[in-house]
Amino acid sequence: MSTDAVAVTGVAWATGLGCGQEPVWRSLTEGGTGVRPVPSTRTLRSDLATVVPDLPADSAPADRQIALTARTMVSCLQDAGLDPGDRRIRAVLGTSYGAHLDEPDTAELSSWATRATAWAGLQHRPTVVTTACSSGSDAILLARSLIRAGAAEICLCGGADILTTGKRLGHSALGTISPDGLRAFDISHNGTVLGEGAGFLVLETSGSARRRNARIHGYLTGAGSANEAAGGVAPDPTGHSLSLAVHRALRGDGTTPRDVSVINAHGSGTPLNDMVEATTYSALFGESEVRPVIFATKGAFGHTLGATGALEAIATLQALRHRQVPPITGLDRVLPQLRLPIAVGAPTPIGAGLGLSVTLGFGGFTTCLAFAGADR
Repeated sequence: MSTDAVAVTGVAWATGLGCGQEPVWRSLTEGGTGVRPVPSTRTLRSDLATVVPDLPADSAPADRQIALTARTMVSCLQDAGLDPGDRRIRAVLGTSYGAHLDEPDTAELSSWATRATAWAGLQHRPTVVTTACSSGSDAILLARSLIRAGAAEICLCGGADILTTGKRLGHSALGTISPDGLRAFDISHNGTVLGEGAGFLVLETSGSARRRNARIHGYLTGAGSANEAAGGVAPDPTGHSLSLAVHRALRGDGTTPRDVSVINAHGSGTPLNDMVEATTYSALFGESEVRPVIFATKGAFGHTLGATGALEAIATLQALRHRQVPPITGLDRVLPQLRLPIAVGAPTPIGAGLGLSVTLGFGGFTTCLAFAGADR
């Protein structure tokens, strides 16, 4: 790996299954899920959701967003062996709406990030990304761009989002919420389940990581995004935007679809999104000599909106490390349009190669991150 490659030297997540890297991964591989009934005083299409277990439920939404963000960032920096006061660190943070739908008049949409980075002890104001469900992925993409351009030496990047009444009401009205559970890529899929969480990565050049003798979790070899602008809440059914984002991510390191061993799909459980992913991945990879394995984590984590891309990036790194993927929660009968191996019922081994993490956001935001394992 060249000295200008972008290394991942720190990771941390907070999920409906907990916060520890290995315990959460172990729970995923055992088929665990954080989805459960979460009561609401409002009438919803379903009360199923995920919440971070030790985040106080009775705190104000803005306070929960800031606490979740700050403590996960601190854990990520600790994992990377970095002091939050190190002035080389630049933060790039993403969210969908955070607490803003429920507390719209309290502050600007970016203020949660400014307060969280100050609470965590970082020395610079953050850059904030808001691109719907792709926010966490786009924060990582932007951080990689800053490092490669020489505008930052070390970036702390990712996303955070909390479960709020406003989001649950909005998605209930849109009809995107499943009344009985998230079943990504299953022929009976009928919607998603909302959740909350946070995920952050530390990125730096591999040369910088080696100079400070940092542990390397893997490498971010490429990142690509696209937007077909087909509509406010639905993707382009042709999959052109998704295909373009994948090709752009692979172009970053001179790799091709043949080099991909695993794909962490968006897997929202909504029929249109699942179908776009199923047909596009089958077209891109279905004729490869060794086809990548598909997995997805929203059945366990819930759809965490602006955090989902960062959580799934970490899950992709874990899959590359352990050479296996967890089973997809709720998947029993696979869509016939998906002509790739997929994790059903039990952990599934994967071969050597790249891992892709893909997000599809409202407004047409599509992002693909390409990772290589630490042993590449």
